[in-house]
Amino acid sequence: MFYLKFKTMLKRKLYTASFISCFVFAAIVSDSRTIANEPVKARPIDHPHGHHFDSSGLCTCLPFNSPEELAHAPRIQLNKNVAGFVRKYNKENGFYIGRTRAKCDPYFAIIDSIFCLYDVPAELKYLAYIESGLKHNAISWAGAVGPWALMPVVAKDYGLKISRPHDERLEYYKSTHIAAQLLSDLYKKYHDWLLVIAAYNAGPGWIQKAMKLSGSKNFWTLQRFLPQETQKHVKKFIAVHYYFEGHGSLTTLTKAETEAHEKAVKKFLEQQEQIQLQPKDSVILAVSK
Repeated sequence: MFYLKFKTMLKRKLYTASFISCFVFAAIVSDSRTIANEPVKARPIDHPHGHHFDSSGLCTCLPFNSPEELAHAPRIQLNKNVAGFVRKYNKENGFYIGRTRAKCDPYFAIIDSIFCLYDVPAELKYLAYIESGLKHNAISWAGAVGPWALMPVVAKDYGLKISRPHDERLEYYKSTHIAAQLLSDLYKKYHDWLLVIAAYNAGPGWIQKAMKLSGSKNFWTLQRFLPQETQKHVKKFIAVHYYFEGHGSLTTLTKAETEAHEKAVKKFLEQQEQIQLQPKDSVILAVSK
């Protein structure tokens, strides 16, 4: 008797569950059809930090288009001044980076979440890889300590406590917050991520001196007036960025290159909007011609 009651109750529960599943599935399908029938709207280009790129270097702010249309869409280009270095560096160090790649994910997750709070591009996490190999207890010959290789003066200026018993530069969360603030402040000063990375390594004083001597604010022009270590540091960042991402981002471009890319993206979006607004007959006629 108990078995029959249990069997009947089980059938009712299974029937109810299947009914709910069908209802949810129908709702999802209906919603997806509604979304599919809506016109695609491109996201506005309002802030350089908002640009993200897929595995081909294509900006995700672009609406979905056919492969033929996307073939002509603007992509981030690797500057010729660093192209050879990137190929050589990743060829020589690719095996080591590949071995350590899986271990990087937990640290990158911490950095991503903190950088988001300060509106700092997530790709700048590769700077920590260059600075310390993501080791929390890294110490440089110059006295820089921690995953972000913070110098004592900078760390204290931003509120970190440094003493013999404990050095807060060794703490991942606190040091990453300070690194995010420092990078954000440097960007407000230069509006150029390559100059930010150079200033992070050598200090703003060297950047101002290089600008004055070169008469330029373009990193690839003024780099010869910077220390060799700083020149190589920026190039290493770009190389590691390309290794992990497979493409560049706005953090691998100069200010001029960023502006040129944004103009190209804006022009492409305007062209796509004009095509969408054209009557279907005229589009077909244009294609046939």
